[in-house]
Amino acid sequence: MKAAQFSRFGGPEVLEIVDLPDPHAGPGQVRVAVRAAGVNASDWKKRQGLMDQELPQTMGYEVAGIVDELGEGVTKVDIGDRVFGFSTEGPAQAELAVLSFYAPIPASLDFAAAAALPVAVETAARALDQLGVRNGNTLLVNGASGSIGRAAVSFAVARGARAIGTCGAANHEVVRSCGGEPVTYGDGMVQRVRALAPDGVDLALDVAGNGVLPDLIDLAGGPEHVVTIADFAGAEQYGVRFSRGDAGRALYTLDQIGDLIESGGFSVPVGATFPLTDIAEAHRAGETGQVGGKLVLLVGGSR
Repeated sequence: MKAAQFSRFGGPEVLEIVDLPDPHAGPGQVRVAVRAAGVNASDWKKRQGLMDQELPQTMGYEVAGIVDELGEGVTKVDIGDRVFGFSTEGPAQAELAVLSFYAPIPASLDFAAAAALPVAVETAARALDQLGVRNGNTLLVNGASGSIGRAAVSFAVARGARAIGTCGAANHEVVRSCGGEPVTYGDGMVQRVRALAPDGVDLALDVAGNGVLPDLIDLAGGPEHVVTIADFAGAEQYGVRFSRGDAGRALYTLDQIGDLIESGGFSVPVGATFPLTDIAEAHRAGETGQVGGKLVLLVGGSR
């Protein structure tokens, strides 16, 4: 199969498309003919040598495709089904991928939109679980208009919580569409939040990592009521929990997200798509931050 790989660390130019042996599904797994694969910041961090040090490396873990091989014991999907999920034991940015965690693609989504889901929904749900968000809480989401922020607002509202979300003025309607109450970033943010919640909030989630942890701690009444997914240094400095997947992933969200999407309660915008062969261009677009929405690699058709 064809797959994206790099054999030395560096810029996007080190990426290449290589031939690798076809993977096969093990017990409980499915293999898919990949139609779309998500691109994340971790991809270029790996390529730059800021994470794993092994060489060569393949990349990606968000996949949407068509099941073409079933592992032993798989009963909830069949050959030919459209599924999305995580490729944890091999590349996702490839023609074939083996999924250990997967679910049917919601009927309203194409492959690109489905490939944009796994990281956003798992990360958001995990952070809400770690915060203990439940019915009756007021949650502040800092950075509510991006993929993870939208998911956090939508999930909090679905749990019966009130969600206040910080974002740029141009994205207020995005937050409202997820059931949240928007507040503009920047100077005066604390006062604007208190105008909506005079006694502060119960809990706060930092998705943006833009240096406002002290404000979130103030609004939520202490660092124990705040989780960040984006500010590791700030978490250490202020005693805030940094959300990590190694503490337990919220993989149940793959099965649950379909109902929320089909009801109109959640979506992840795809900002740009690239053929697998143009993966270097996808990395350049991601690193510049000039594309709003998720970056997705296409392999074959988009539906």
